[in-house]
Amino acid sequence: MSAQAQALLEKIAAREAQVGVVGLGYVGLPLAVAFAEAGFSVTGLETDPDRVADVLAGRSYIPDVPSARLAPLVREGRLRATGDYAAVRHLDALSICVPTPLSKTRDPDISFIVAATEAIAAHGRAGQLVVLESTTYPGTTEEVVLPRLLRNGYRVGEDLFVAFSPERVDPGNPHYTIRNTPKVIAGITPTCLQVACALYACIVERLVPVSSTRAAEMVKLLENTFRAVNIALVNEVALMCDRLGLDVWEVIDAAATKPFGFMPFYPGPGLGGHCVPVDPHYLSWKLRTLNYNARFIQLASEVNAAMPEYVARKVASALNDEGKPVKGARVLILGVAYKRDVKDTRESPALDILRLLRAWGAEVQYHDPYVPSLPLEGETLSCAPLDPATLAGADAVVVVTDHSAYDWDEVLAHARLVVDTRNATRGRRGRARVVKL
Repeated sequence: MSAQAQALLEKIAAREAQVGVVGLGYVGLPLAVAFAEAGFSVTGLETDPDRVADVLAGRSYIPDVPSARLAPLVREGRLRATGDYAAVRHLDALSICVPTPLSKTRDPDISFIVAATEAIAAHGRAGQLVVLESTTYPGTTEEVVLPRLLRNGYRVGEDLFVAFSPERVDPGNPHYTIRNTPKVIAGITPTCLQVACALYACIVERLVPVSSTRAAEMVKLLENTFRAVNIALVNEVALMCDRLGLDVWEVIDAAATKPFGFMPFYPGPGLGGHCVPVDPHYLSWKLRTLNYNARFIQLASEVNAAMPEYVARKVASALNDEGKPVKGARVLILGVAYKRDVKDTRESPALDILRLLRAWGAEVQYHDPYVPSLPLEGETLSCAPLDPATLAGADAVVVVTDHSAYDWDEVLAHARLVVDTRNATRGRRGRARVVKL
């Protein structure tokens, strides 16, 4: 083992290593807080000046990290934020947690990874550990990150250590956190893996080492592709049940009683968020470069992408049954975040449902306790009040995101028509006529 590796391991063991987190979003800020709480001095590198200002003021913009948890770390000097990459020079370990969206052509956009890596290479030094956490296609760590970091003549595994460890953050999940969620990790070399494991073992209860960074990258894509494909399957089953006059929720619940060979997934208005709708396309893109067509991924994407229009047509049909055309109908959307109890609207199916109903002439409002305003088609919508008058005044109330703060009995008591895409009103009664997915 090189002297650089030994020195870094000793710093980590003594909690003297200076840790950096690149990107302070839904993944990066919780990670920075976890390292700071473990006793490390942490620097967050963030290009958004508003986020930097919020962190320095001890104000959290991530629901999973309360300000009451963040503020003491900032006050005690254990966590800081900056937009100046010159700070990289003083850091011993860096975790890259930047977005990996899709381009307009649905191809991977790894420009944020490239920019972060270039900045680290420009300001870095020997003896550092760099871990990529951003979800990406197999080969990114070796083919994109590593060459840029080695431009200064460093030897990987000797005086520079590079690893990949995919984030497994589930926003809004109160049961699984960074500490108790097993963490997959791989290094470019065995020493890289050893150093990276030493660092993450300080904040994670169980590490899962794999043989290569490519394998670790594939693990993350498998996890989210598995979810996307199974959601697509159950969404299609929902369409089948609709044609057959069956209650898909009853069918799933009954199937879920089988103690082996079945795992329940549930239908919904479509996929949202920064992972499941996006990550499988990274895998299919990579396979296309190898002349392979990932058919399951393509089919799942088609099924899931069609769900918002199915919901919009369900609303139109339900209104028609009430003798009300879509044009001019007053529609209230409940929940525009992509999942329960978060404020993230990225890729949310609610956005497509809103656009479609508006395009068909409906007067659409929304309510979401986590989203006070919503940019849509060049304008900004404001969250409508959720009160008896608003519910009663709507020709249709559409449940898109079933936030736990909603009082479903209150909704059913005052609304006339409820289109429930989440089975949120299950077992409840009220004056409203309920139409399910």
